[in-house]
Amino acid sequence: MSMALGDLIPWIIIGILIVIAVGLVLYFVGIYNRFFSLKNSSEATLGQIRVAMKKRLDMIEQLLGAVKSYAAFERETFEKVTAMRASVGSAGPGDLNQIERESRSLLGRLFAVAENYPDLKTNSTVMTLMDSVRGVEDEIARQRYTYNNISQQYNTLCDVIPSNIIARILGLSKLQYLEFEEAIQTPPKIAF
Repeated sequence: MSMALGDLIPWIIIGILIVIAVGLVLYFVGIYNRFFSLKNSSEATLGQIRVAMKKRLDMIEQLLGAVKSYAAFERETFEKVTAMRASVGSAGPGDLNQIERESRSLLGRLFAVAENYPDLKTNSTVMTLMDSVRGVEDEIARQRYTYNNISQQYNTLCDVIPSNIIARILGLSKLQYLEFEEAIQTPPKIAF
């Protein structure tokens, strides 16, 4: 009988090693899936941010057209909006941060013009566009918040043990955060 138990011990050890190996593989697959689930979520959210930013740039272009008789906007400004709109589709987080700063500055100038000219405040087209821009601002802020939360989870996985080992093996690097300013509450006073 003790001989039979002695014959089983190698098989028990092999069985335990197989269970441990399968457990480690499943754990690795779980972490791998979590990384790519978060990465895909971040890319989808960036896509939604790009769409919202294009909408906002379209509205800025319409606002520029509506206020150009009140303030002298250079042709260069119109070309800049067109260039920003064209680059949004392929922009990464760093580029989106730059586009955000530039478009926010332009929006501030447009809001200042509207504040300085009472006729513009009563123009229904201008007011509708400004309200629409504020709505898009809220949408961008929500999407930015979502993207940054997803990025934080992904970046935490890149930092903590044992998922950081898997990240290194797969060559994964941290996601860049979106650092947009908050919505324009009070437009700056700018003279033209």
